[in-house]
Amino acid sequence: MLPLSLSHANTMMAFCGDVCITGHDTGPVFEEQPGSLIYPEGLSDGKVTLNCQARASPAATYRWRVNGTDVLVGDPRYTLVAGNLVISGPQSGRDGGSYQCLASNRCGTILSRAANLKFGYLHDFPGEGRSPQTAFEGAGAFLACQPPAHYPALSYRWFINEFPNFVKSDGGRWFISQVTGNLYLAKAEPNDAGNYFCFTTINLDISTKSTFSKPSQLTVQPDGTAVCVSACSPVPKLRWRKVEGLLPSKAGASAEGPILTLPEITFDDEGIYECEAYNSEGRDTHQGRIIVQAQPEWLQVMSDSEVEISSELHWTCVAAGKPRPSIRWLRNGQVEVNGGHLKIVNLALEDSGMYQCVAENKHGTIYSNAELRAPDFRSNPVRRLIPAARGGQVMMECRPRAAPKPTLFWSRGTELLTNSTRVTVTPDGILWIYNISRADEGKYTCFAENYLGKANSTGHLSVRDATKITLAPSNADINQGENVTLQCHASHDPTMDLTFTWALNGALLDLENPAGPYHRVEGKETIGDLLIVNGQLNQAGTYSCTAQTVVDSATASAKLVVRGPPGPPGGLVVKNVAETSVELRWSRGYDNHSPIGKYVIMSRSPLSPGWRRMRTVPPNIEGNAEAARVIGLSPWMDYEFQVIASNILGSGEPSMPSHTVRTQQAAPTVAPSGLGGGGGDRNELIITWTPMAREYQNGDGFGYILAFRKLDSATWMVERVANVESSRYVYSNQSLSPYCPFEVKIKAYNRKGEGPFSQIALVHSAEEEPTVAPSRINATALTAFDVQVSWDPVQQLSIRYWRQHEREAAADRVRTAGLETTARVTGLRPSTRYHVTVLAYNSAGTGPASPRTTVTTRRPPPDRPPANVSWKTDGSWVTVRWDHVKALDNESAVLGYKVLYKHEGQSALKVLDKGKNSVTLPLPKDNGYVVLEIRSSGEGDLTGWMPPFNIFLLRGLLLPTNMGGLKGVVKIPPIPEISF
Repeated sequence: MLPLSLSHANTMMAFCGDVCITGHDTGPVFEEQPGSLIYPEGLSDGKVTLNCQARASPAATYRWRVNGTDVLVGDPRYTLVAGNLVISGPQSGRDGGSYQCLASNRCGTILSRAANLKFGYLHDFPGEGRSPQTAFEGAGAFLACQPPAHYPALSYRWFINEFPNFVKSDGGRWFISQVTGNLYLAKAEPNDAGNYFCFTTINLDISTKSTFSKPSQLTVQPDGTAVCVSACSPVPKLRWRKVEGLLPSKAGASAEGPILTLPEITFDDEGIYECEAYNSEGRDTHQGRIIVQAQPEWLQVMSDSEVEISSELHWTCVAAGKPRPSIRWLRNGQVEVNGGHLKIVNLALEDSGMYQCVAENKHGTIYSNAELRAPDFRSNPVRRLIPAARGGQVMMECRPRAAPKPTLFWSRGTELLTNSTRVTVTPDGILWIYNISRADEGKYTCFAENYLGKANSTGHLSVRDATKITLAPSNADINQGENVTLQCHASHDPTMDLTFTWALNGALLDLENPAGPYHRVEGKETIGDLLIVNGQLNQAGTYSCTAQTVVDSATASAKLVVRGPPGPPGGLVVKNVAETSVELRWSRGYDNHSPIGKYVIMSRSPLSPGWRRMRTVPPNIEGNAEAARVIGLSPWMDYEFQVIASNILGSGEPSMPSHTVRTQQAAPTVAPSGLGGGGGDRNELIITWTPMAREYQNGDGFGYILAFRKLDSATWMVERVANVESSRYVYSNQSLSPYCPFEVKIKAYNRKGEGPFSQIALVHSAEEEPTVAPSRINATALTAFDVQVSWDPVQQLSIRYWRQHEREAAADRVRTAGLETTARVTGLRPSTRYHVTVLAYNSAGTGPASPRTTVTTRRPPPDRPPANVSWKTDGSWVTVRWDHVKALDNESAVLGYKVLYKHEGQSALKVLDKGKNSVTLPLPKDNGYVVLEIRSSGEGDLTGWMPPFNIFLLRGLLLPTNMGGLKGVVKIPPIPEISF
């Protein structure tokens, strides 16, 4: 595009008032611009607000245009609130159109983007009914929506029979066009018959409106000869493709449905797309073209130009878009020229103002702003006080805001500064002074000038004494975990503050964290010593101390060496993997300034997930070694290895674990354990063992070899059991004698060979159940609750007993083992007659029962405690008496009493058997007695406990515990129940 020229004669500003030349003024810049909206038609009592706000100095004033004509703010329908335009009771015929805001001050005017105010509406469907529609079963059909007048576009749904039973347009049999609103049915079914309503919705900026049609009655008739049956049954599937090129992956699941969705469309998505419908009967296709267009987008925008006075001004704007956008230029809101380039020749004062470049196509409009103005130091003045160190250098910046580019020069007092051996003035206005002395103090002024005006700014240079390091830090060498102090002292100009900073290898250290390792040593302002606490390996390096004032700084450095355990070895590899050993090789890690003394090797396996130390060759691996052999491994086992180095300061971090290796297979080296057996059915020999653990299998193809023979036989029978999980083997033979002894041994095997046999175990074949009942059965009552049963010796037997009035099937049992000839049956009822039989048993079953015998349990003893307990002391003795307990007719006679007591402070109970109703006990001088319980004793049992009765010794007197309030009374905890 050729540049268009704007001559000086055509650039006169078309407004009156002050000109923007003061340097303190800024032209308007939009912070908020109006946006387009759609207002509901007929909503006459509402309001529409179009926003417009601009930043400017002095503050901007605002006016509006609609369709290129100024809005009359005096009209009561229009109100200006700040820069916003408020329209009351907007109506479609008079208020619709394109609105733009103009923001102005004395620096110029800018024009906002256009905002369209449109009115939306949706009329009702016609009131007349709709014609019925007929579809044939298996054929396709469609129902027309015929939407009413509306703006903007509608969204469509259909419901059947009653609201809200909506039809699901899911890409199956049903499809709703969002262009026409029509409802399409791919394959009609009998249950599709019904009344269908087209439901339309319009979405506006501030409201939503919906309406629906009269019903369209659909009837489905059975007819196998419908024309569409061959094409539409079965229901076709849909898929999309791009005719030239690949279908964009962003199409996602929509590539298999009736509507193809391409989010975030780009120009690469242009092209011809084809929809294919297919089923088992055939296929059909239809094509459509996608053309992508775009609203304008800036590629190059204008900015405040920097040109010399009296020269030409060139501005260029470049925008992309489709269709190609047109370019026009505005000055103070008025159209000046068209085209992508603006050239102003012979610049003059009246050329100042606000300029805008506008790019526009049918999809939108964009704006770019710039300003021509006089020099301005307000936002970036020269520093008022410029301190500098004697002997050093100083830089003074001069960066006014100005367009076009101003001419810059410096002066000291009335002296214009030019370049010399000690002074440099750069083309961009920076003043450098080197090797500063006290004579350089004074005022320095920067002058800026362009054809729009002049400005200046002044600063004062103050010369101070230089900062120097007087005590530099020294190199240090520590062990890990030790503390160290690095010294740093400095001198400086006393009129300024001095601060110290420290850096490690160029990175600043945090000296303010009290929990951190670095701390500033408290002291004079000129001392900046650094304390390093608990020094670690990663804290070794170069430490730099910087003493700094606002005008200069001085730096000194020292190196810190931290000695510690070695770093992790590297490059660990596993080689020469054998059955029980591997070879490891590694490379040395950092010794951290202390020679490596030795290495240890660790490993882990699935059987021991934790790391453990391994045996090696050589047993002790010296610090200069880089290889070793690990021994004592299990064959056919997965291992990981790591190496740890150590020195006199400790063990370092382990190396990275090696890759997992599996040792070679080997024949088993141990025999299975737990060999035994026995039991089972008649004519069986059962052999059992404990399955071998994974660590002893040594290879795949694992199994067991069993060898067994009758005792004293010369020939072994051998069987192989291939399952590693097996734990038993059953040998069946009809000729096996019951309970026949066999010698048994077992060993393991795998693909590599067989292991050793276990020691021989003796196992018997299955027993036969006993055939003879026990003899000489006798039952004797011991107490009211126990009887004793005896018999002639039998290996194992079971005692069966039941009460006289019960059936034998409900009998309880007591089992014995070995050669016992008596058993005690407990938990019986007093004064009750019981039937008793005895049966022999073994692993094969139970034999016949012995002849029945009977026994009656004894009468129960009295369950009442002794009454009228009393006591009397006589010197060092105490006598306790109580009344006799008399038995009732249904109770056994009382034969005596048992007294339980203990010394105070002791835990062991003492028991006395007494035939009479008193007891005399010794009374120690320092300890009393606690009489715990007295109970009656009879032939039935020991019971009849009386409540605990406690006495204590206090000042030589024996007192009961129920005499409360006396000091020295001891409370005794309850004693566990004792059985006799």
